[in-house]
Amino acid sequence: MSAQPGPGDAETPLITLYTSATCGYCTAAKNFLKSRGLAWHEVRIDLDPAERERMIARARRTSVPQIFIGQTHVGGYDDMMALHRAGKLEPLLAAEAA
Repeated sequence: MSAQPGPGDAETPLITLYTSATCGYCTAAKNFLKSRGLAWHEVRIDLDPAERERMIARARRTSVPQIFIGQTHVGGYDDMMALHRAGKLEPLLAAEAA
């Protein structure tokens, strides 16, 4: 598990990424968040089988990445980018922070 520091930590909710080492979409998700100056908490399911089980129970999906903003399940990388393109990612970040 690791966290990437970034500006806005106090104003934005906890972003949790469930990832694995060999996942290209996980890398893409982290690069997108980094480009936005956002911080996240990374949970590597390939290093801890118990975390994989927690992710499946929480997201009801087995693929990575699985992205949560606060308690809201965003989905995978494609889901996050669809929200961003639709203009709904920023309001979600703001709503979760409130």
